[in-house]
Amino acid sequence: MSVTLNGLTFARVEAATTVLGTTKGGWVYASQRPCYEAKLPSFFVMNNPLTERNVAVALGLPSADDKPDETMEALTSDDLNELANHMMAGEDFRAFTAQQDGPWEVRALSESEWKTATSQNLVHLRPGLTERLCDAPASNNRGAMMDGRPRPNEVLGPASRQVAAMAVHPKNAEVTAITSVPRERPLPNVVARLALTPLRQGSPKRVPEATDRWSNVRAELLWTTVLGIVPSFLIPVLRGMSSYAVDGWVNLLFGGLCAGFLTGALWRPKRPMLRYDDVS
Repeated sequence: MSVTLNGLTFARVEAATTVLGTTKGGWVYASQRPCYEAKLPSFFVMNNPLTERNVAVALGLPSADDKPDETMEALTSDDLNELANHMMAGEDFRAFTAQQDGPWEVRALSESEWKTATSQNLVHLRPGLTERLCDAPASNNRGAMMDGRPRPNEVLGPASRQVAAMAVHPKNAEVTAITSVPRERPLPNVVARLALTPLRQGSPKRVPEATDRWSNVRAELLWTTVLGIVPSFLIPVLRGMSSYAVDGWVNLLFGGLCAGFLTGALWRPKRPMLRYDDVS
C-alpha cells in the first residue's frame, strides 16, 4: 500500500516495536546507551531521498520535467520543513487526513522511524551519504522518545542549531551511525527525505534521564579490582617476586588502575534493555 501526495509516493511502514542502542557495557558504547524499545504506529515514507525533480514536482513548478532526477544535497532542514508545510497545505494531504482517525504530519524521519523503515527494507540510502532526521542531537539515549515522535531540541549553544542525522559507511551499507549536521546549512553528501506519519499527542513516554550512578560506581570498582588491580599484584607473586608486591605496591596499583580503565573501555557486563511497557 502506498500514498501519493503532491506527486511524491510514500510506502507504508507497518507498526512495529524497534530496539535502539546497545546493551554492551564498555565505555566506548556509552553514546548508544541505554538500549530501549520504541513502539511505533504505522506510517508512510519515501523509499529514496528527495531529488531535484521530486522537490519541483511537490512544489508544482512548471519546469519540474526539466529538473535532474538526482539526489539533492542542497536541502537544509529549514528547506525541508518549508516543503513539508507546503505539502500539508495541499489538497492531497487534506483528502488523506479526512480518511484518518487522527491528525497526521509530513516531516523528516525520527531515528526510531528510520530504523523501523530500514528493518522493513523500505528506506534506501547509498553508502557514503548522510540523511537529515527531525530529532535534536544528543550525547546518548537518555530522554529519547519511545513512541517515534521527534526528539525536541532542549540544549543551548551551538548544538541548538544542529539536527540529528543518520550516516552510512562509505563502503558498507550495513554499518550506520548517528551524527549531527547544521540545520541551516547544506553539506556535501547530506540528503533528506519526507515521511507521512501520525501526529503523536499527549505526554510522551521517554527514556528516563536518571540512572543509578552509585550502582555504576560499585560495578566499576568491582571490575577494576578484579580485572586490573588483582592481576597486577598477582603476576609478580606468581613469578617469584613477592617482595616487589610489597615494595612496589604504588606502581602495581597504578598499573592495575590503568589495566582496569582499558578493560572498562572495551568490556563490561551487558546493561539491561528498557522495555516500552516498563517505563511509565
